[in-house]
Amino acid sequence: MKSRIWLFRFLILCLSAFESGVVAWAAQPSDEEPIRIVQLIQGNQFRRMYPDAVTGLLESVSAQTTLNVDPDPLVIEFFDDPAIFKHPFIYVNYSDRPDWELTESEKQALKRYIDRGGFIFIDAGISASFLGDKNGTGQGQSFAEWRVRPNLAELFKEILPETSFRPLPRSHRLFRSFHVGLPDSSVLPDTVQEFVVNEKWPQGSYSSMGLEVDGRLAVLAMPIVAMGWGRNEVGKWTTRIGFRIRESAEGLSDRLSEAYASGEPFEVTREDGRADIIYTQNQTMPSWVQEAGGDWRVFQYHYSQEISDYAHVFYTQLGVNIVVYAFTQ
Repeated sequence: MKSRIWLFRFLILCLSAFESGVVAWAAQPSDEEPIRIVQLIQGNQFRRMYPDAVTGLLESVSAQTTLNVDPDPLVIEFFDDPAIFKHPFIYVNYSDRPDWELTESEKQALKRYIDRGGFIFIDAGISASFLGDKNGTGQGQSFAEWRVRPNLAELFKEILPETSFRPLPRSHRLFRSFHVGLPDSSVLPDTVQEFVVNEKWPQGSYSSMGLEVDGRLAVLAMPIVAMGWGRNEVGKWTTRIGFRIRESAEGLSDRLSEAYASGEPFEVTREDGRADIIYTQNQTMPSWVQEAGGDWRVFQYHYSQEISDYAHVFYTQLGVNIVVYAFTQ
């Protein structure tokens, strides 16, 4: 691992030429000018989702690796900003753009950016249907689904008609580009630990959809990750995170199959393409699930400081892996 990290000093992909809107990368030592990530925020920057998140993540990248990154992202409002062609990585939280009806100029700029090697990460680009369709939903909780938001699928199909979003396998190199596996799960309660290790985040993986161009991952979409990145001025996490896990018991399937749910049922897409049916009592808070294999399980919600801290460590670990992967794939 150490040899690979020191190798980053010579393999960091930095911008070397910006003529004619062409992104060109060259190997530079890490004591050169820091790499700066672009963040798209449309409208009032002070109303953006998780305002401390990206800076918190980039500080973690700098602390844990030898990647020389600027902790302050360059903020743009539109994808046709010429500044994107000077930077290799665009981060956007889906809800930080109220309008995803891109102009023709933006679509053309994104195609050029992707064709020339740029990487785009759309956080909360996956959001389960029970969380609602309004912009801003799906931010307070993540739910594993393997389907990007329909408007994003349509948008990128128009920009890059020759390709489409596909699930990233659990074995994808992104999930082990720097950190390998999960943080120490012994701090979790037994039932929570078993679900997290075996079903929720196996081997440190996460629900992810990717769009590949010429064999390269160019666009990545995930359920919200940024909620686990931010720290305040004294280094404390700025959010509190709980876990939703699926539990079963003898006779539970029979009881749940006859239970009444006050909310409407929702389909969510599994990793293998099959569908689970989610039943809700209050929308955005699923109560139980009819799984594609025929089993029924109930959702239980767990909150504690240990759980919250563990989730933050995992989400930060995942974010570091995304950044490292983008610059070394």
